[in-house]
Amino acid sequence: MKYTVLFSLLITMSCSNRTKSKEISTSSKNQQNLIAVLDTIWAAEQHPIRSRDSIIALYGVDHDLVKEQQLIIDKNHIINEKKVKGILDTYGWPTKEMSGERGNWTLCNVIQHSDNEVRIQYLPMMSQAVKDKKLEPRFLVRAEDRIATERGDLQIYGGQMKYYPETKSFNLWPVYDPENIDKRRTEIGLDSIAVFLKNRFDFEWNLEEQIKRTKEFELAKQNGNKQL
Repeated sequence: MKYTVLFSLLITMSCSNRTKSKEISTSSKNQQNLIAVLDTIWAAEQHPIRSRDSIIALYGVDHDLVKEQQLIIDKNHIINEKKVKGILDTYGWPTKEMSGERGNWTLCNVIQHSDNEVRIQYLPMMSQAVKDKKLEPRFLVRAEDRIATERGDLQIYGGQMKYYPETKSFNLWPVYDPENIDKRRTEIGLDSIAVFLKNRFDFEWNLEEQIKRTKEFELAKQNGNKQL
């Protein structure tokens, strides 16, 4: 009887180990699949944008090739947004282990390129992901700035540029309290606005100019001017 019980116990332990091994294998496979999907999304979302930006640098923003490339960008984004929403609605905000080195960047880029409705929908999830150390704050504030600019409000951290047709040039979307922008950026671990703009857009930060633009922006908004 003693040997029968021992044999049954060994069988049970063996089955349990196989089950755990299968669960680990399945989890690892799902992880690899998610990373592969995110890599595909990244390529489809970013490569056309880089091509468009290269064309702009050569021929200017109004060239027909830019418009053709933008059609590709828009078409790819519709597909990518659906995939990203499916991932987030299924898994919540994934850990770095689940999404891979570039996963967070991919998810945030697709959300960033979406309509404000989508950004606002997933902003609480992004905020929680920052608290849970799953997401770097720089991605969250980038979305917050984009939401603000789409609403026609001043941005807080200075992540958003705008093309102004009247001057045929890019400039920073006006910033709330420009004098203290570096204080806000430092508090969440970001580079100074001057360093960020130079590295990201090759754009020179001029505090006096931006103070003036912010005042003009606020005055125009008070007067009901929608052409901000």
